[in-house]
Amino acid sequence: MLLATLVSGCSEEEGVAVRTATVERGDVVEIVEAPGTIVPRAAAVLTAPAAGTVATLSVSDGQEVHAGQEILVIESPDARDALARAQAADAQAARSARTPAPGRRGTTAEQRRAREEALRGFADARARAEQIPDEAARTQALAALDAARAQYDLLSAQSEQLAGQVEAGLASVGSALSSLGQAQRVQTRAAVEAAQRVVDSLVVRAPIAGRVWLAGGGGGGGGAAALPPGAAGLLAAGGVQLPDAGDAGGASAGPLTEGTPVAAGARLAVVVDASTLSVTADIDETDVLQVRPGTGADLSLDAVPDADYGATVTAVDPEPSPGNGGAVSYTARMTFDGGTLPGGEPAPAPLPGMSAVVSLRVREAPQALRVPASAVLRAEAGRSEAVWVVEDGRAQRRDVSVGARGEESVEVLSGLREGETVAVSGLDALRDGAEVP
Repeated sequence: MLLATLVSGCSEEEGVAVRTATVERGDVVEIVEAPGTIVPRAAAVLTAPAAGTVATLSVSDGQEVHAGQEILVIESPDARDALARAQAADAQAARSARTPAPGRRGTTAEQRRAREEALRGFADARARAEQIPDEAARTQALAALDAARAQYDLLSAQSEQLAGQVEAGLASVGSALSSLGQAQRVQTRAAVEAAQRVVDSLVVRAPIAGRVWLAGGGGGGGGAAALPPGAAGLLAAGGVQLPDAGDAGGASAGPLTEGTPVAAGARLAVVVDASTLSVTADIDETDVLQVRPGTGADLSLDAVPDADYGATVTAVDPEPSPGNGGAVSYTARMTFDGGTLPGGEPAPAPLPGMSAVVSLRVREAPQALRVPASAVLRAEAGRSEAVWVVEDGRAQRRDVSVGARGEESVEVLSGLREGETVAVSGLDALRDGAEVP
């Protein structure tokens, strides 16, 4: 609130109304406004590791779950058939490794054929492992495949070298095929392990604690169609990106119930942990250099318009986020500091995904020398900022140095003294020496 005293006058020379104010001391707060979003502590999308049907649904929509709790079980003949095929291929590789070869011709061709088959096996195992919904299990499966592939490449290289020596008559067929068999077993065992992990992941569990929302009503489409109302916003606020419509990771058709068919990669549920809230704000590139960790902010929410909420900046993302029309903004991340209602009682906690107007207090000058914002003439080419000082009934232009710029008042660092009078309206019509009664 502007506390300066305002008086009225009229310039007889120019015939314009001139209002004046007294230079005084008071608080000045410079604000940067930005659109913001209430963000949950964490959010996760659960997807189907393989095609099948929902055999068991262990939770209800909106239920609170703990990390590791069973959400549902998928019956997938495809996944179990893949495991059986992998086990059969591993058994065959074990038998082949023990079978002696009658001659030495064709060893190189056999090695080449075996390598092509192994690489196809690794590719198939990786594709299945990437569908495992639990991030930790998926990471472990892919890491195990990478380690097995590295071991296979080493053994395969040794096998190739021995195959060449066999055909040159420098090594026995038995030693070459033994090396080839070892390489093949590395691949087949890795394929069995990956297939077993996919089967194990058919029991879909919550990766985090929170509230679970079951997918449904998407008709098999992509994007946010299969998510409950507001869930897409929650996930976007939490940094979880959803595929566009038509992507393979679409939703199941209709509400998720026992017996619902699901495709590999289909979204099954969303788990949102809102135990701790935070705030993100999109800061325009013209303002972002003023925002730093520790900057305080006030939040205004349409959902609770009378409440005063607070937040504190913890970090500003270094990577820009392109906006509409080529505009560039940066994301500021903030703690949510709660709020109060007009009567002083605690304000209700907002829901994740709610939008907010964030007013960041980028500069604060307590009890500073200040003038009304309307008194300051913006700097022009070759001239600094200035005010019109009214002294002995005459206007005099005076250069000033300013600091924090509030909505109603501006901090004056130099050029004015407390108690002086400045013009706050009709500035364009004033000239040096103009009479101001």
